[in-house]
Amino acid sequence: DLFGSVEPILPSLQEDGIVVWVLGSGPYPPGVVALQELLDAASEELEPEDVWQPEDMNDTCLYIFTSGTTGLPKAARVSHLKSIMCLGFYELVGASSRDVVYLALPLYHMAGSL
Repeated sequence: DLFGSVEPILPSLQEDGIVVWVLGSGPYPPGVVALQELLDAASEELEPEDVWQPEDMNDTCLYIFTSGTTGLPKAARVSHLKSIMCLGFYELVGASSRDVVYLALPLYHMAGSL
């Protein structure tokens, strides 16, 4: 839905080596990664563990978008270990897929998104 906001600056992003990924129906300009096409083509089979298992649990697992304490947007790094620790909370409290979790924090806040 927000691709229209990014499209005018797409050439400058691509010049800086930034890859834009989009989830939704296209068509999109060259160089934009259409995630829906990749998801549709993806196999249901898991890759062997040595392909997806991180070498170091402190390596980056994902980045979340945050407004930051300064109010300026930035990406915050989340390690594999931090992700697993956050998921461990649900195990600790006995949560299951049948539970409903209400979130008071914005999703861009790490505690809210994980």
